[in-house]
Amino acid sequence: MNAAIVTPGQAPQYGYFADPAAGEKEQIIQVKAAAIHHVVKSIAAGKHYSAGGDQPFIPGVDGIGLLADGSRVYFGAVRKPYGTFAELSITTPGWHIPVPDNLTDATAAAIFNPAMSSWMALTYQAQLQQGETVLVLGATGTSGQLAVQVAKLLGAGKVIAAGRNKAVLEKLRGLGADECIALDQSPENLVKAFAAQPYDVVLDYLWGEPVMALITALMTKSMVKETPRTRLIQVGAMAGDPISLPSGALRSSRLEILGSGIGSVSIEAIFKMLPEIMKNAAEGKLLINTIEMPLREISAAWTREVPGGSRLVLIP
Repeated sequence: MNAAIVTPGQAPQYGYFADPAAGEKEQIIQVKAAAIHHVVKSIAAGKHYSAGGDQPFIPGVDGIGLLADGSRVYFGAVRKPYGTFAELSITTPGWHIPVPDNLTDATAAAIFNPAMSSWMALTYQAQLQQGETVLVLGATGTSGQLAVQVAKLLGAGKVIAAGRNKAVLEKLRGLGADECIALDQSPENLVKAFAAQPYDVVLDYLWGEPVMALITALMTKSMVKETPRTRLIQVGAMAGDPISLPSGALRSSRLEILGSGIGSVSIEAIFKMLPEIMKNAAEGKLLINTIEMPLREISAAWTREVPGGSRLVLIP
């Protein structure tokens, strides 16, 4: 079959890869669309914690495809070296779910992974309560823009969007952001901006310096006043990794740091959340832009600059 193929130290190349053979309880699936998510690039570069194993391999963590009976499903690839950037892939029961008829292949392939990152973090880790305040660090990226929308859908009373792209920050006011914080200000002013109000939940797609500024803002020098509880849910590290965490930051605040990703949440739990995401996407309550390119142009697609709020989707 035709596929995108990753070999050590190289970007994916279009070529021929042996067809997958279905093992026990597995099904072969005809891929209709698969998106280039940040995690896909990280795995291909060997930088993600799940990277490693067979080489060469086909990248791609999820997609839209057709089962043998013709049913259209969202699915996750479950066995290396077969990913989703190919004409055929593999799925098993529990790793696929029907897609609403009014969602296109491209939209369905693009939206579920980034929307799941915030939906999972807010419901499973943060256990968001109605009316709570949510800060989204990295709100101008695709996942961050969806996180603003998801937080409002799940009942956040106030959503604060923090990012560098000021034009996108203004756009986010129309997607549910009540306030915005520009991250491109001086470190001192950024700390002051973060310290202006308490946050119940922080969704962090950045790590690095923005998180250090936030932690500094949360620290208190008071010996008599209890600080508000803040649950920081770590989702991505687009601004750098690692950070230097002073012990005083934890002793002087009620900061709780949790991670959200494969390994901290079971696959079964993730797929239980998908129907609600699909429902809201189908109803137009979750929005994402898509850019479609044929799989044979994987080399150009891999390096193409994609604006925030959009996701590039490969069509085999």
